[in-house]
Amino acid sequence: MKTALNANYSQDATRDEELVKLIPGFTNRNAIVNGINLHYVEGGQGHPLVLIPGWPQTWWAFHHMMPALAEKFHVIVVDIRGMGSSDKPETGYDKKTMAKDIFELVQKLGYDEVNIGGHDIGAQVAFSFAANHPEATTKLIVLDTPHPNAGMYYIPLIPSQNNSLTSDQPQNHMWWMAFNQIKGLPEELLIGRSNLVHNYVFKYAAVDESTISEFDRAVYLAAYDNADGIRAGNGWYQTFAQDIEDNKEYAALAMPVIGIGGSGYELLARELPPFAIDLKLAKVEGSGHFIMEENPEKTTKLILEFLK
Repeated sequence: MKTALNANYSQDATRDEELVKLIPGFTNRNAIVNGINLHYVEGGQGHPLVLIPGWPQTWWAFHHMMPALAEKFHVIVVDIRGMGSSDKPETGYDKKTMAKDIFELVQKLGYDEVNIGGHDIGAQVAFSFAANHPEATTKLIVLDTPHPNAGMYYIPLIPSQNNSLTSDQPQNHMWWMAFNQIKGLPEELLIGRSNLVHNYVFKYAAVDESTISEFDRAVYLAAYDNADGIRAGNGWYQTFAQDIEDNKEYAALAMPVIGIGGSGYELLARELPPFAIDLKLAKVEGSGHFIMEENPEKTTKLILEFLK
C-alpha cells in the first residue's frame, strides 16, 4: 500500500502538482468557500469520504491510504485553512469556522451528506463539522485526537522528575502546545529551522519515526517553513480557548462515530463517550500518534470496516 518514492528529489518534487502524480486516479482541485481558497485532492467513486490532516502535515499524510479508500469511496482530502496550498488568512482558525469551510466545500461539490474523518487538528475540525452540521454527516472518524475541551487547561507545563525532557521518549509533555500559542516569535525563531521542531515531534509522537520518510518531511517542511505557514499553523492552537467554549454547547452526536487511536487511544476512550451515542473505539497496536504512516494498512482496514 505504501507509495515508492525516489530518495533523490528536488524542491519542485514537493509541489502538489508533482505529488498527486504519485497517487494514480487523484487530481488537485481548488475551491473558493467561506471567503477563502481551499486546496483539496480527490479521487475514486462512491459515497464521499472527506479526510482532514493536522499539524505539522498536509493532505500528503493520507497518501498511503488514499488508493485503497478510493476503491470504495470518492475520497476528498482537504488542506484546511492555513495549510499547504490553501489560503492563510489572519483569522478564522477556530474549529467551528474551519468546519464551515468544509461544509461549504461539500455543498459546492454537490453533496448533501458525507462521511468525514480527520487526524490531529483535522480530527477536531471533523468533529466540529459533525457537531455543527449533523444533517450533512453520515459517519464520523476521529483519528487519535479529540476536540479541545477544558481538560487541555491542565496539560503539564513542566515534566515530572521521572519524565525528563532529556529522556529519549518523554511522555505527556507536549511543550509545543504552549509554544504555538505565542504570536510572532515562532516565525522569527523557526524560519529556516522548522525541521528541528518537526523532527522532534515525529520522534516524540511516533513509535517508529522512520515511517515518516525524509521525502515526507521535505513535503511538510516546504509547506510550513515560511512566515505564513508557521503563523497559520499556530493559529489552529491559538483558538483552543474559543474551541473549548464552543465544545460546551455541543450535544451528543447521533450519527455513528469511531475513534481510532495509537498513542491517543486512551484519550479518545476517555473523551469521546459523552459526545457520541453510537460510538466504536479501535486501537492501532504498536503505533504512536501518526497512525496513517505508522500502520496505514490497519488504519485503512478499520475505516473501511466502519464505513460498510
